[in-house]
Amino acid sequence: MDEKSSPKESLRILNTREKKGINQQVSSQWGCELDKSLVWLLSNKDKLYVADTGIGSMDFNKLKIDKIGLYVCTVSDKGVRLSIEGSQIIGPCANKNVVAVSDDELKVWFRGEDIEKTVDGCSGFVILKHDDDFIGCGKATEKGILNFVPKTRRVLSGD
Repeated sequence: MDEKSSPKESLRILNTREKKGINQQVSSQWGCELDKSLVWLLSNKDKLYVADTGIGSMDFNKLKIDKIGLYVCTVSDKGVRLSIEGSQIIGPCANKNVVAVSDDELKVWFRGEDIEKTVDGCSGFVILKHDDDFIGCGKATEKGILNFVPKTRRVLSGD
C-alpha cells in the first residue's frame, strides 16, 4: 500500500499590506480589528497564527516548524472563521454579528451540534456569547447557526 501523507503546514510571516487586508475582513464582519503590533503567520492551509514580536527575528528557513503562536482564525474567500480563542480575542470589542446563547443552547453547542435559532441582523460568521464568555464562532444560516467546534474539543456528556 502506498499511502500519501498530507503535506505539513508551512508558515510565512505576513507583511503590513497582508495584515491590512485580513483586518478589513475582520472589521467588516465584526466591527473591530486584530492587534497589528503582533507577528502574524499564515499557513499554507490558510490558518492565521499570532505571536509575540520576538519571534520575527528568528530564521525559519533553517527550521522545520509546523505551528507557532496562537491559532486565531482561518482566512478564506468565504470569510474569516475565528477559532474559540480568536472569538475570545475579537469578542470583547466586536459590535456586530455577536449572538447571545442561552444555557440550553450552550450545552447543544459544546456537544458539536448546530443551534436552531433565528439570528436577525446577523450574517456570515458570527461570534457566540454566553453571559460574559465568548464561546466560539459559527455560521449564521436561515436554519440557525452552524457549529465548527472541533471533535477533539466537544463535550461528550449528555448533561
